[in-house]
Amino acid sequence: MMLPMATGTGTRRNLAAMTADAWGLLLTPDRPEKHSGFAGYAIDNGAWGAHQRGEQWSPARWLPLIRAHGRDALWCVLPDIVCGGRDSLALSCWWLPRVWSLSPRWLVAVQDGMRPEQLRRIIGPRVGVFVGGSTEWKESSMPEWGRLCRERGAWLHVGRVNSARRIAMCARAGADSFDGTSGTRFAVTIPKITATARQLALMPGA
Repeated sequence: MMLPMATGTGTRRNLAAMTADAWGLLLTPDRPEKHSGFAGYAIDNGAWGAHQRGEQWSPARWLPLIRAHGRDALWCVLPDIVCGGRDSLALSCWWLPRVWSLSPRWLVAVQDGMRPEQLRRIIGPRVGVFVGGSTEWKESSMPEWGRLCRERGAWLHVGRVNSARRIAMCARAGADSFDGTSGTRFAVTIPKITATARQLALMPGA
């Protein structure tokens, strides 16, 4: 089944619900705490959080995080520019050889305007796709990123997934994992998200 993931929280009830339902933990420079009991963890770069705050992203806290925990992570997200298109891809490709040895798998955060043919040469078992970008672009482009990842044997993750509708879209695209803030903020939504992901995993062509 797809692995639901969420960032950490100081609320014990939410952490207990996520670990009980075998969620994955998403570490970020803002939430670097590595809680126990999760079904694996991954590391985001924090670009989305910086974007929301109107700040310029810096690797100052991200690099120590991947150096400390990257080798055992399911994947780590390369630096990107939110909705940055070609500039974002260029930034990710610049970083890839410089951090290659720090994690077994890296994800390129695809952004508005990117096309699968731009990434096909680098996507594979060790370089997957994190579907980011604006909401409209994310939803319209998700199927083609799914096809690329299936073709190349690569991991597909989708960010900002907080509804049954979008979980279903992830399932149809063949996503391996997804994350959203709902589980971090509201414990009551965790069983619902888990049940939806499991149900869709049992439905061919969902």
